[in-house]
Amino acid sequence: MDALRLGINVDHVATVRNARGGDNPCPVRAARMVAEAGGDGITAHLREDRRHITDRDVERIRAECELPLNFEMAATEEMIAIATRLRPHATCLVPERREERTTEHGLDVVRLEDELKDKTARLLDAGCRVSLFIDPSPASVEAAARIGAPVVELHTGTYCEARGTGRESELRRIVDAARACEQLGIECHAGHGLDYRTVKPVAAIPNMMELNIGHFLIGEAIFVGFIPAIREMRRLMDEARAGR
Repeated sequence: MDALRLGINVDHVATVRNARGGDNPCPVRAARMVAEAGGDGITAHLREDRRHITDRDVERIRAECELPLNFEMAATEEMIAIATRLRPHATCLVPERREERTTEHGLDVVRLEDELKDKTARLLDAGCRVSLFIDPSPASVEAAARIGAPVVELHTGTYCEARGTGRESELRRIVDAARACEQLGIECHAGHGLDYRTVKPVAAIPNMMELNIGHFLIGEAIFVGFIPAIREMRRLMDEARAGR
């Protein structure tokens, strides 16, 4: 089974900073600590309203951090221009509504297929790995393949919020979507809402290649510290990968 990468989303370090203003806590400092903690990459979502990560944050993470940057972005002309200028290691196209607290669902890749095909091609031409943040369904994976995306990130929020048999059902949806990725030659990632209780079943999916986790780890860091929180997530992922 291939190694499973852990990407750390530092958006909510910036949320805490922006609640009061000033420079602290610094998301760039957090990004620099991820490698020491056992993480493999940095994720940052530059929203249209700049509610947490700012343009300057993204520029500094790109320039100052050794780990690859996964730049989450809406599929807008403004963000395409920023991405093609910064040329991060990866771009992840996500849905975005100004009134939402966090990303609530995957892209409607079937409805937006023509638009996303053009924007995916432009980002690939700029040298960025492109992933589409989608709901876990074979139909969405098939649409992503037609669009030309080499990677998808499966939305795990519904799975994490479900309870009992509902969670088991949502996990099956993720497994089925991951299987569709393998059949179509698409690299499979997952993220949103994962915590210590929910991560292992997703990490155990054989062709899952990367998990992106942020909010839970920033919250856990308040109690145990940022590096110990990431190391515990890394440990649980490794256990799941080893079948334990």
